[in-house]
Amino acid sequence: MTHRQIMEALSGLLLGMFVAILSSTVVSNALPTIVADLHGSESGYTWVVVASLLATTISTPVWGKLSDLFDKKVLVQSALVLFVVASAVAGLSQSMGMLIAMRVVQGLGAGGLTALAQVIMASMIAPRERGRYSGYLGATFALGTVGGPLVGGALTEHLSWHWCFFVGVPFAVLAFFVLGRTLDLPTVKREVHIDYAGALLLAGGVSALLVWVSLAGQQFDWASWQTAALVGGGIALLGLTVLVESRAVEPIIPLRFFREPTVVLSAVASLFVGIAMFGGTVFLSQYFQSARLQSPTTAGLSTLPMILGLTLASTVAGRSITRTGRWKGWIVAGGVLLSAGLALMTTIAADTAYVLVAVPMFLLGAGVGMMMQNLVLAVQNVVAREDLGAASSFIAFTRTLGGAIGVSALGAVLAHRVGTHLLAGLRSAGIEASALGGGGVPNVHTLPEPVRGIVAAAYGAGVADVFLAATPFAVLALVIAFFFRETSLRSSTETPTATPEVTAGIPAPAGAPRPRGARVRVRSRGRGRAGVRG
Repeated sequence: MTHRQIMEALSGLLLGMFVAILSSTVVSNALPTIVADLHGSESGYTWVVVASLLATTISTPVWGKLSDLFDKKVLVQSALVLFVVASAVAGLSQSMGMLIAMRVVQGLGAGGLTALAQVIMASMIAPRERGRYSGYLGATFALGTVGGPLVGGALTEHLSWHWCFFVGVPFAVLAFFVLGRTLDLPTVKREVHIDYAGALLLAGGVSALLVWVSLAGQQFDWASWQTAALVGGGIALLGLTVLVESRAVEPIIPLRFFREPTVVLSAVASLFVGIAMFGGTVFLSQYFQSARLQSPTTAGLSTLPMILGLTLASTVAGRSITRTGRWKGWIVAGGVLLSAGLALMTTIAADTAYVLVAVPMFLLGAGVGMMMQNLVLAVQNVVAREDLGAASSFIAFTRTLGGAIGVSALGAVLAHRVGTHLLAGLRSAGIEASALGGGGVPNVHTLPEPVRGIVAAAYGAGVADVFLAATPFAVLALVIAFFFRETSLRSSTETPTATPEVTAGIPAPAGAPRPRGARVRVRSRGRGRAGVRG
């Protein structure tokens, strides 16, 4: 495909990707208002986010596998339709239960958009060139990440939080028609076997463990029969998943992936990046609104340094990778910046000077920008073409799984630490806890002084504790990055084992091995043509 054809096809894909990202970020600055309006609790705050991430997590490998079996264009358009319907109904929610249910359906659509964007890009663009186009994907991610909180904050402040769910609908509809006109991929027809059992078992096992992480310590004790049931049941279901996948004709996650070191390392690193990335971004909005007492719109603007770091890093890294074919150094550098950013964020408080918050946010965003897309790129470079869908979605699955774990576990950490800091602050000031009022998350802006200052300080210290809990995961991702064995990116969309035909002016990537018996055609400037046996 020419550059123009690729950009035309990418326009719809990137628009769909923007919609998926927007759905997860547009509610971040609206959450305090949503939870207060629907009389939710601190766990409800977490579950509005976790419900979508959980659905995205469990559906991503299913969408990826389906893309290896069915028409990718029809699949991505189906994901958009699912997303539009769920968004429209979510905007009409009158209770936390209804909202969370619709967030689940939204997550199913977003899982398709996230997985299929990576898969379709891999089908159109060679790994060596994909670095440049991954920069566009990173920029789209950044735009959705910054646009979501800004738009969500403005809508919540000036209209209603309900519009946070309606706002993505026109973008999704536009993406549907753009893809219909610009995306034209060949459909490879073959015998189809859908691994329903594997998909259900995987969803059940992951859901059980995430529900446990989310509710343990709040709805029931860590050492309780509920913990035993959820953990034991989750592990048992995942064990059955492995058994079923080993026998399935078309497994959702082929077990052969675990024999490829690059895939395994990328999956584990993506899991840790997801914990750090989602945990950091979700709770930043709560820090700016509840600790620094900013409006939703101002809170969105305050996160701009993180978005700037992500945009610059993903764009620069993508262009450099296209030029050199080298990617490992960028992943290592990303791990360093991500770890440093999270470590510095542990020092923040409600009254910290903004510049001392902005610098760590920039480092955090730059670290994510260097790691996120390049971990997928490294995997796509080593797997066979027929496994591109399953492999790409597997890495997206582990990243989103990390995000769901991060939001669930770190949300529990935040609730516990805010409560601890709050009681200590009230006790120190000689104020009864009843001054906060009953049930639900208090609206900090409506509290009288000095209670408001004590609550703000408690949130500032609590969010710092969240970043402290997230930092070790970024360090683990950095350690894993050193174990990658770098292979130069291929300049073709063919599989690594395919027999290449190299013509003058289109060289194979440096260091790429030539299969035994490969025929290399060399076009001479004269009339003749020389054939050289490899």
